[in-house]
Amino acid sequence: MGTIVLSGTVVLVILGFGNHTWWLVAVALLFVYMQYGRGGASASSSGGPSGGGSGTAPGSYRAYRDRRDKQARWDRRYRRERPLESRRQARERKG
Repeated sequence: MGTIVLSGTVVLVILGFGNHTWWLVAVALLFVYMQYGRGGASASSSGGPSGGGSGTAPGSYRAYRDRRDKQARWDRRYRRERPLESRRQARERKG
């Protein structure tokens, strides 16, 4: 994906010598790629890949695990702060 974006940017820069609007398009392409293309800033600032997996799987799994852990913390907090409501919801789920 990176080589496609890079080659597309080079082509847009070359086209930009005739029409400067293409340079703006090239800058916009690079900006969008840096923001969304490689997992964004949050994946790159997480400390790099952790051991044991392929290159992209640890980052996506780490993000999944962080979301799962955050949801579990909120669930525990909800059950702790509202014990009667959480028991009622558990009874409704059982049938």
